[in-house]
Amino acid sequence: MSKHIFIVDDSPDVRRLVRSFLEARLDHIECTEAVDGLDAVQRAAEVKPDVIVLDLCMPKMNGLEAAASLHRMMPHVPVILYTLHKEKVSEKLVKIFGIRAVVSKLDEIEVLLEQILRYVGVAKAASV
Repeated sequence: MSKHIFIVDDSPDVRRLVRSFLEARLDHIECTEAVDGLDAVQRAAEVKPDVIVLDLCMPKMNGLEAAASLHRMMPHVPVILYTLHKEKVSEKLVKIFGIRAVVSKLDEIEVLLEQILRYVGVAKAASV
């Protein structure tokens, strides 16, 4: 059974990088992209994600606002905040907004992969 990862970032380059990295390294996943927090909230019910990878700084609705809305809509779906501004996100904020993990974009992308694997339970691709 395929798992669905919802990648939410205002940068098309970041979305493309994360998507291609995950699709190359994980079996049985499907990725969908949203361009900002508002787009993610509006489309989340139709996407039915198993995990959400969410940027912090985005236009229209930032990552914290989107995380709060998404958590209310689907509290069982883990949200991973993927941001350049990890130091600005306190443990208190993470709990308030229902975020399960915070990963810095300055870390190796494998750190994001490890966090996703905690929640989606899919196998790594045989070629990696």
